[in-house]
Order: sequence, then structure tokens, then C-alpha cells
Amino acid sequence: MKLSQYAKMVGITYRTAFRWWQNGQIKGYQAPSGMIVVTEGEKVELRRPERVVIYARVSSHKQTADLERQAQRLLDYCAAKGYQVARSVKEIGSGLNDHRPKFLALLTDASLTRLVVEQKDRATRFGFGYVEALLEMQGRHIEVVNLAETNREDLLADLTSVIYSLCAKLYGQRRAKVKAETILKQVEQP
Repeated sequence: MKLSQYAKMVGITYRTAFRWWQNGQIKGYQAPSGMIVVTEGEKVELRRPERVVIYARVSSHKQTADLERQAQRLLDYCAAKGYQVARSVKEIGSGLNDHRPKFLALLTDASLTRLVVEQKDRATRFGFGYVEALLEMQGRHIEVVNLAETNREDLLADLTSVIYSLCAKLYGQRRAKVKAETILKQVEQP
């Protein structure tokens, strides 16, 4: 396998894998083209260390106390499962917002092996399956503590989320229009 594939599989950067190859820690050879090939059949001796991160989220600053309680429940859950938590991330933002910087940073952090959330909607309101599938493809996992008990609960939550999202967008458009009219009136006044 190519050195770049090996690096991804082990969860390290290509530069680190190249340095290990130079030091003889990885067995392989360099093809005449310059490509480094890790010898076939070699068992990967390095197992990616488990790095567990908990992610707690609430929608508004009024729920800060809930955020702390949610984070503590997640820590208790991880302790009961025997996970050693490397980091605890708390964020305030709507689940409909797909530009939450802390959550996006977790998704792009290749060193993270397990992301623990209390409920699916704490991660994202829509497309949870996509996030889960992409993380699984990278050898990482997202673990949900409280799964919905029936598909009906999921369906009702999704329906509510869609309606809420559309209403929020309409409200935002109306508010922007009113704000623009107010600013124009202020500018036009002598």
C-alpha cells in the first residue's frame, strides 16, 4: 500500500509517516517513480490510540446551566463505559446552524476516534446518518447516548425541525426587510 494510504489508516500525517519510513520504523521500499510503498502483508503495529471527545450543545445562552448538566451526564456516561475523555467541548448554537465552529473542528480533527453526544440532534438536526457514515469510513465513531426509542419519535422531531427551520428563515427575511426600511428612513431624515 502507498505510504499516504498507510498514514490515513494509522491516523497520522503523511509527513510523520515519511519520517518513520526514513527512520526504519515502517518497512517498505521506494519505487523508481519516487512513490513509497509499505510492504504488503506487514501488520500495522501501531494501533491508533482511542481519543474520546464529548460534545455538548444547547441552543441559547439562557440554557448555560443545561449545557453544564449535559456535559456532566456525558462525562458520567464515558466513565461508566470506561472511556478516557481527552476533551470536553461545549457549544451554544442552533442545531440547524451548519456553521458551528467547534463542531466542525471536531469533525475535521483526524486524531479524534470517538465523539460522544447525548442525542442525535445535539450533533445535527439533519443528515446525522451522513456524518456517522463519513466518520465510520475514516475509522472514527460518533456515539449517541440517548437514542430515540421509535422511528416515530425521529420522524416527529424531523418534521418539527423542518417547520422550525422554515419559520426561522421566513422570520429572518422579514426582520431583515424591516431593518432595511428602518435604516432607509433614518438615512432619509434630515
